[in-house]
Amino acid sequence: MSDQNRLDPASLPKAWPFEEAAKLAAHVERKALPADAPALLETGYGPSGLPHIGTFGEVARTSWVRQAYTRLTGRPTRLLAFSDDMDALRKVPDNVPNGDMLRQHLGKPLSRIPDPFGTHESFAAHNNARLRSFLDGFGFEYEFASSTEYYASGRFDAALRRVLEVHDEIVAVIVPTLGPDRRATYSPVLPIHPRTGLVMQVRMDGIDPVAGTVRWTDEDGETFETPVTGGHAKMQWKADWAMRWFALGVDYEMSGKDLIDSVKLSGKICRILGGEPPAGLTYELFLDENGQKISKSKGNGISVEEWLRYAPSESLGQYMFNAPQRAKRLFFDVIPKAADEYLANVTRARTQGDDAALLSNPAWFIHAGKIDDSAGSPLTFAMLLNLASAANADTPDVLWKFIHRYDEAASPETCPMLARLVDHAIVYYADFVRPSKTYREPDARERAALADLAEMLRGLDAGTADPDTLQNLVFEIGKRHGFEPLRTWFGCLYEVLLGQTEGPRFGIFIGLYGVAETVALIEAALLRASAGTASVVAG
Repeated sequence: MSDQNRLDPASLPKAWPFEEAAKLAAHVERKALPADAPALLETGYGPSGLPHIGTFGEVARTSWVRQAYTRLTGRPTRLLAFSDDMDALRKVPDNVPNGDMLRQHLGKPLSRIPDPFGTHESFAAHNNARLRSFLDGFGFEYEFASSTEYYASGRFDAALRRVLEVHDEIVAVIVPTLGPDRRATYSPVLPIHPRTGLVMQVRMDGIDPVAGTVRWTDEDGETFETPVTGGHAKMQWKADWAMRWFALGVDYEMSGKDLIDSVKLSGKICRILGGEPPAGLTYELFLDENGQKISKSKGNGISVEEWLRYAPSESLGQYMFNAPQRAKRLFFDVIPKAADEYLANVTRARTQGDDAALLSNPAWFIHAGKIDDSAGSPLTFAMLLNLASAANADTPDVLWKFIHRYDEAASPETCPMLARLVDHAIVYYADFVRPSKTYREPDARERAALADLAEMLRGLDAGTADPDTLQNLVFEIGKRHGFEPLRTWFGCLYEVLLGQTEGPRFGIFIGLYGVAETVALIEAALLRASAGTASVVAG
């Protein structure tokens, strides 16, 4: 990137990735890296459970910081997706098969436990493959790294020897955070038992930095001297994190709010080793429908695959982009809003040129700086869901009939994003909207207003029934019948006609659904109300 295309650090675009990019640039400047040396950004993944949507979010957000950093500085970057697959399995996840088999291997490194799915050489290999598969599916540029491979290949050997040299200093940092029992036995080093294969959490009887070994005794009283190099041992996780930052020279890594204290401790250890802790963002946690933290071992919340069943991938990117330092519910009801926020941002991007406004637009990040003509849609996802609701649509063809009334030229070929939204809308409607539809009866004033609206629609000249005219008509009816505030009138339309608490801009809905069809919808609702009243009177 030429100097003239770089941004002035004093006037950054108002988007959090650029704020993070500025922190990363300052960190790189302090390290005095050569101009052509890439900044190293890292994300971590614990493969004790299936990859979940939070894992995707961390890679996506880090990728956006990476994009902003390059736009800000013109310097290259690398993104390392690091799997902690040498960690011990401490409990059996709720959402995987063959739990009894896994229980037999508790305490062993994840990379040395059979795959409960029976498709890969180990449990870690299966989950690592799942991680790579969906990261590849989103087009992320990254390098995958396995903790087991890095330990076994000797890549960490020099850093591990350095850990032994400053062993007691590291212990002094961690011990005050532990309970009495762990204080007595803590060491940052976890040797792998040569016979059982278990990750041993035991007191070190001796440390030999020159030989690069530790001496320890197992529960049977047998003493071993184990090299810390070559995959014969691993680090306790806070020390492991710090050792990795030191060994690889990591420049940026974000983490969740639940790890604030761990980041501080690992930063202290990294400095003891002789390194500089990376810059980073503390993001808030995702919550499930009950307000509980999403956990990969519990499998609560939404999976990536589930989200993509109901909306395009770009909508997931939009959700992840929004306010990462604010806790957010992550459940199925957030999907339509995220989809429509994305569409609105694409529309705005069309008029923003290449200025700071565009660089602050989430769509610029979601599309890696290149928003092509196929992005965006003439209709919102919410509108499609309401069309599906009104028509009780169970196939895309039903929705396309109404769409062609709105735009004869619209087709899956000319509007590919609209085509994707139509397909998703049918599935989302069937799974979430239709089962929860509840029509309420209108009161006397609402019945009069609905009848008035139907009469006014019947008298419209079809050639003048554009969305603005229809919207003004709906407003006029609401005012005429004394709805105050006016949103209560629109609430009536949604709840009585569509069986929902929220709905579309009603003029556009009538234009899409059809004037005659909307009249029929009103008549059916009034007929239901009359039948209900008659039933009450008869009773």
